[in-house]
Amino acid sequence: MDLTNWVIILAVALISLTFFCSRAPAHWSIESRARRFTGMRLLAQAVLSFWTALLIVARGLFVLGSKTLHVAPAAILTGALLLIVASGYWSIRGRRMLKPRRLFSAS
Repeated sequence: MDLTNWVIILAVALISLTFFCSRAPAHWSIESRARRFTGMRLLAQAVLSFWTALLIVARGLFVLGSKTLHVAPAAILTGALLLIVASGYWSIRGRRMLKPRRLFSAS
C-alpha cells in the first residue's frame, strides 16, 4: 500500500473522530466541555498511536525487508506492540472521559 493511502486513512479516521466527539450542547458547563475535549484528545492520540503501529509493521517488516535498514524484526514488533498497548490505554481513558459524570452512585 502506498504511503498516500496511509495518510488518507489517518485523515478519515481523525475527521470521523472529530465529527462524532466534538458535538457538545451549548448549555454544558465549562467542566463538561473540558472533559469532552480531553476525551477527544485521548481518542485522537489512540488513533495516531494505532495508525503508527500499523504503519511500522506494514512498512518496516514487509516493505523494507532486505533493503538498507537492518533492524531486527523483534525490535520492530516490540515497538509496534508498545504503541498498540498505549493506544488501548488512551482509548479506554478517552471513552471514560466522554461519558457524563455521575452525580450519585449506588456504592
